[in-house]
Amino acid sequence: MRCQHDGVPDLSSMRRDYDAGRLREEDLAPTWVEQFDRWFGAAVAAELPEPNAVVVATADADGAPDARIVLMKGYDGNGFVFGTSYASTKGAQLAVNPRAALVFPWHAMQRQVRVTGRVERIGDTASDALWDPRPRGSQLAAAASVQSTVVASREELAERVRLLDEQTPPGRVPRPAAWGGYRVLPEQIEFWQGGADRLHDRIRFVRDEEEGGGWLVQRLAP
Repeated sequence: MRCQHDGVPDLSSMRRDYDAGRLREEDLAPTWVEQFDRWFGAAVAAELPEPNAVVVATADADGAPDARIVLMKGYDGNGFVFGTSYASTKGAQLAVNPRAALVFPWHAMQRQVRVTGRVERIGDTASDALWDPRPRGSQLAAAASVQSTVVASREELAERVRLLDEQTPPGRVPRPAAWGGYRVLPEQIEFWQGGADRLHDRIRFVRDEEEGGGWLVQRLAP
């Protein structure tokens, strides 16, 4: 990568052509969740790495934004689910500002899906269903770590995990009370398909509260 004289990288050589196809209204599925099914299934079939990886953006009480990548653990017509520590930074932000934005970045397919909406906790039973299938090592690490807090070293974390492993009977590690699932309840879902000459296709499903919670379909300028 070449650098300009002021030290800023010259990214002109990294331009790409968008030629993977089009997204037309007549080709859309009847509902946003069926359209997501199609695209998510295609991402899985294409063997993209971590097709369920999603950027989760939140904001604190002052509106300061924050973002990170997590793994989506499920979705249906009600929304998208992920698990985390309620005591984490994002948990604290969602406690005071229960809204989020999601981005599924399927670069290799020249696609992204963007979601905005309210966020709710999914409850203990559903959270157990997210926690129980995790490998024991993953459960131990999540239980021993106070997510987002400052630690002196990696060795300190490893020691916490080792001690918890010694103190916990073999098998499933009990889910910590501070760990659970969130569901993002979509109000808008945009399907973005890269287009030639930057004429990208952007089609958005928007919840129409005036029509009893139905959905409008809108095309957005790129």
